[in-house]
Amino acid sequence: MVRRNMRGVSNGMIPLMLLQAAETYRRLDRKPPVTAALLAANTIIYLRPAFLNHIIPPIDDVWFNAYLILKHKDVKRLLLSAFYHLNEPHLFYNMTSLLWKGVQLENAMGSVEYASMVAVLVGLSQGITLLLAKSLLVFDYERAYYNEYAVGFSGVLFAMKVVLNSQSDSYTSVHGIMVPAKHAAWAELIIIQLLVPGVSFLGHLGGILAGIVYVQLKGSSSGPSPLANMVKGLTAVLGWPLRSLLSFWRPHQPRVSGRGRIGGGELSTRDVWRCRACTFDNSGWLTECEMCGTEHGDDGLSSSQGSSVDDASLDEIRQRRIQRFGR
Repeated sequence: MVRRNMRGVSNGMIPLMLLQAAETYRRLDRKPPVTAALLAANTIIYLRPAFLNHIIPPIDDVWFNAYLILKHKDVKRLLLSAFYHLNEPHLFYNMTSLLWKGVQLENAMGSVEYASMVAVLVGLSQGITLLLAKSLLVFDYERAYYNEYAVGFSGVLFAMKVVLNSQSDSYTSVHGIMVPAKHAAWAELIIIQLLVPGVSFLGHLGGILAGIVYVQLKGSSSGPSPLANMVKGLTAVLGWPLRSLLSFWRPHQPRVSGRGRIGGGELSTRDVWRCRACTFDNSGWLTECEMCGTEHGDDGLSSSQGSSVDDASLDEIRQRRIQRFGR
């Protein structure tokens, strides 16, 4: 999120962002539609085409401001402010980050569950930021946070970063500094605050806390949590329309095993291979199954090719999936 006092003019970054997104999607075997829709929505809201002027509220009506939200019970400011951006660099960097994180999460989780997660993270990150701003009044920080104006998708992006790295034991680079991937969001919070003027510290912190809450409640083993019920409900609501849209977005993928033919042409194992453990079709560039983690064999099948699919029980496949994606 970015505070109100940052201003900018057009400098041609939007075409560059769109070209980058188009090239990324061109190279993907599976083109995640929800991430594309989020990119398009944020960009359209920023550009405000004339024919949508009467539908898209002006930015002055949607600034995130804790005082105004609580005084007027303004849900519009609470939720819509996440989808507005102040200038082209703000939009460019947020959408580039969304592209990288969204592609990985949506392809791992599936479009319906991913859309439900994004909806929950928007509500959680904005709600936690509001609670933090209100709570800091106790410490006499009214001028700094309670009356701050901010917009942007970065709070949600920080939450997505927490979710994406929650199961990782590796290290990652944050602005040239190697840190454990699980703590990358915290490192980025501090570095951005030091290097980039005008960013909303509270908005980013609220996003990180939202991601932690989401991961903890989603992975809770103490029975169904309110968050699990919320995600389940959102998935049910979004399921039918999203699957209908997906049928138009993504053409039917023929079933292949090893080498096959599509439209009279040979399909190389470099293009796609099918996992014998869970039957998931993977990109030829992957060395292990994206869904269950089984290693790829040399003949286009998984390394467990000598056994039948039934050798891996449903329980084993589910455990592999939980270990890999935390769900």
